[in-house]
Amino acid sequence: MQGGPEICMAENLNPMPGSNTGSRSNIFMKDGVFLTWDDLWVTVAGGRPILQGLAGYAHPGELLAVMGPSGCGKSTLLDTLAGRQGPKTRQEGDILFNGRKQALAYGTSAYVTQDDALITTLTVREAVYYSAQLQLPDTMTKSEKKERAEMTIREMGLQDAMDTRIGGWGAKGLSGGQKRRVSICIEILTRPKLLFLDEPTSGLDSAASYYVMSRIASLNQKDNIGRTIIASIHQPSAEVFQLFTNLYLLSAGKTVYFGSVSAAKEFFALNGFPCPSFQNPSDHFLKTINKDFGKDIELGFANGIPTEEVIDILVKSYKSSDIYQMVQKEIAQICKQGGGALQQSKRRSGLFTQCHVLTRRSFINMSRDLGYYWLRLGIYISLSIVLGSVFSHIGVDNGTIQARGSLLMFVATFLTFMAIGGFPSFVEEMKVFERERLNGHYGVTPFVIGNTLSSLPFLAMVALIPGAITYFLPGLHHGYQHFLFFVIILFACMMLVESLMMIVASVVPNFLMGIIVGAGIQGLMILVGGFFRLPSDLPKPVFKFPLYYIAFHKYAYQGLFKNEFVGLTFPNVQAGNGSSPTITGEGILKRTWRFEMAYSKWVDLAILFAMIVLYRVLFLIINKTTEKEKAVIGKFMSATWKDKAPVSRGER
Repeated sequence: MQGGPEICMAENLNPMPGSNTGSRSNIFMKDGVFLTWDDLWVTVAGGRPILQGLAGYAHPGELLAVMGPSGCGKSTLLDTLAGRQGPKTRQEGDILFNGRKQALAYGTSAYVTQDDALITTLTVREAVYYSAQLQLPDTMTKSEKKERAEMTIREMGLQDAMDTRIGGWGAKGLSGGQKRRVSICIEILTRPKLLFLDEPTSGLDSAASYYVMSRIASLNQKDNIGRTIIASIHQPSAEVFQLFTNLYLLSAGKTVYFGSVSAAKEFFALNGFPCPSFQNPSDHFLKTINKDFGKDIELGFANGIPTEEVIDILVKSYKSSDIYQMVQKEIAQICKQGGGALQQSKRRSGLFTQCHVLTRRSFINMSRDLGYYWLRLGIYISLSIVLGSVFSHIGVDNGTIQARGSLLMFVATFLTFMAIGGFPSFVEEMKVFERERLNGHYGVTPFVIGNTLSSLPFLAMVALIPGAITYFLPGLHHGYQHFLFFVIILFACMMLVESLMMIVASVVPNFLMGIIVGAGIQGLMILVGGFFRLPSDLPKPVFKFPLYYIAFHKYAYQGLFKNEFVGLTFPNVQAGNGSSPTITGEGILKRTWRFEMAYSKWVDLAILFAMIVLYRVLFLIINKTTEKEKAVIGKFMSATWKDKAPVSRGER
């Protein structure tokens, strides 16, 4: 058993930096990033281990595959090495870059997630170019950024699809492999020296998988950067498997094998689990160590040994072999040799550039996405025509008082409620934002500013066109100033609903739950807004104080009603009892709906706009606080784990 591993190591381990080797250039050694991890443990709440005492390294100019069955800890290892582990995980062990414990600087590393979070309405050229404008510094001209974007697109073999829209549900576009290459394009624009890829071939067929991985493997030859590439991969084809330099094989969070791809078959064979002829080695490895299905049903496989025992044999054999000892020596040598501190690349674009680019990108997305505003506009126009027909030529007799109130209530309630319809499109945009923020492309503030500015023309259009139909067909209060106020209130209400849904999107995990929560919040606000139940009749605890005062419908109702009724007079049906033959709109608002008349409609409008600002700022604070909390919780739990680690590991 010992002779075999020595043979493995002879062709497996890469020489120390600076030693005689033809496999890596001196440039790669000098400028690249050496990554090592030793005695790495990761646990979740309750002490359940996900990764158990892992050790390994990654060299510049090489491609490392992290393989194993589903749930073995591949993505966790990748997230931990990249510094992206969740706040509920606890980490112990050393992760060093160039032999130093240091944070990954912006531009040094990039992370390509398993899911392709892309804006589906953009073309490949637009998606990559906008990202280049965001990530690359302002010292580069637009032409230089455009050239970098197009060169990166060509590197990933997407030159023939430059002007093709990415596409999504309901709209044809790129294939799955092409989308994955677009995601990679976006992350390598800054020419990072350390690249993490989480399941880059997930959901792709064998041909697409090979094309994607061959492009990744050829990156170092194309741009002469000694890039350290680590990819988690589930079940590669034989052709894809041969593209990797080294293999890190995991099962149940333990190291089964770490070494060269070419020596892995020999390691398994020497331990009694040879790979059958003409079988994909990666399939054989995964089949051997996958304990989800217990013992294989095929007679004679693994000599009938239960999978748990097979894994135990391989783990113990690896730990007691010369392979493991030389891995430890290599880690120690890299740490001793050391290297330079990770230099942050030139800073990304400034705040003004980020806001400008995000505004343009979001505007294009909104203009092309039918579900964002266009579908709503069509429904609004249809409803407005129906409303105008039902309440046409409303007149000014006493019976129209209730009709005017009902019409205004419907406008302020239902038309604004339907602004929730754009939530799914916003959630998709949020996914892109989360990916780009985690990778350091920009922060929360530019996103909020860009989303706000880009939505203004569409909200104004959605408020103006249906608003004009709803206002003039029934013949509401004459005067352009009253009409403009009506449209502005409608605009403010829709923007408020969108702001509310932004907050919901930052808290609720998916769009279906978000729509339910958002609809529930709006339903509560409508109920206590002062129309369905008069303000004086609302139960004072909770419903009157504070809900009535924080529900934006209160100010929308009051602003619209004041705009419509103040200045109008109606016949008084009780005039025969000595009363005035007419009744003023102000009197109706006071006695019938008991509105607060101490201040004008402009105060109600100002409060609505103040609430818009408040909601947007609240969204910004929630996202910034969540980001800081994750970092604080992660550090706290790691410190707690270090205190408890000796006891816990002793128990194991």
